[in-house]
Amino acid sequence: MQSMTGYGSCLVSREDREMLIELKAVNHRFLDCTFRLPRSLMFLEDALRGRMAASGISRGHVDVFITYQNNRADSHTVRLDLPLVKACGDACLQARRSLPLDVREPSVADILTLSGALSVQEGQEDRDQVTALAEEAFVGAARQLMEMRRREGEALKADLTDNLSQLDAKVKSMAMRAPAVPQHYRERLESRLQEWQITAVDPQRIAQEVATMADRYAIDEELSRLQSHMAQFAEGLESQQEIGRRLDFLLQEMNREVNTIGSKASDAQIAQDVVDAKCLLEKLREQVQNVV
Repeated sequence: MQSMTGYGSCLVSREDREMLIELKAVNHRFLDCTFRLPRSLMFLEDALRGRMAASGISRGHVDVFITYQNNRADSHTVRLDLPLVKACGDACLQARRSLPLDVREPSVADILTLSGALSVQEGQEDRDQVTALAEEAFVGAARQLMEMRRREGEALKADLTDNLSQLDAKVKSMAMRAPAVPQHYRERLESRLQEWQITAVDPQRIAQEVATMADRYAIDEELSRLQSHMAQFAEGLESQQEIGRRLDFLLQEMNREVNTIGSKASDAQIAQDVVDAKCLLEKLREQVQNVV
């Protein structure tokens, strides 16, 4: 079992290039990826999306953070716009002539600063080499992410197993109590008749009333289906496949059966067990939302 929560990072350096990729994953119904990278590296997104499935990441919201540093001599180029420099220089000289004589003439540095004609631009990257670097870093980060997901999954499995065990105890308590409910109903009915001082009652009529009540409020079928769903849930916890959606579906069915039992329950103890069972189902539902 794997959790959808995890983090992984990997730094790869080669030929004065450094690529750091960080992956942060949280729960999501499907696979949803968001890339945060420099505009000059937008071409990496398609290649890394292809690596996502191959790395075993199939569900969750994944943020991909890419930090890149090129320390090569050809990583930047200096661009000088000579026509702009000349035009700005001519304008400065013209302004100089119209000002008092004690104003100094503009220097080359002044003209370059005022005109913005000198700019430093990033050099053209070798896409193949940068892509290979990014893919290597991504694989390393994904490996860490999957390992963390596995560890988180083991802890999640332990919590799910514990809550399922508590739910099983509540279901068994309901099953043990259910057969005694008709008899308790009969005792309450006879006690009420005595309280009302009604003595001329046909025993067959009382038995018929108790039988009708027992049939109307019987929860045997619901308990049987609930126990079946719980057994399938327990089997799913041992699966090595993606099981999150199936577990979520089983919880919906279990919740439906518990609600039906609650609507039929005419016994205080069973009603209390139903409340406890619904609390445990809610805990299981919250935990399952994070299972791959």
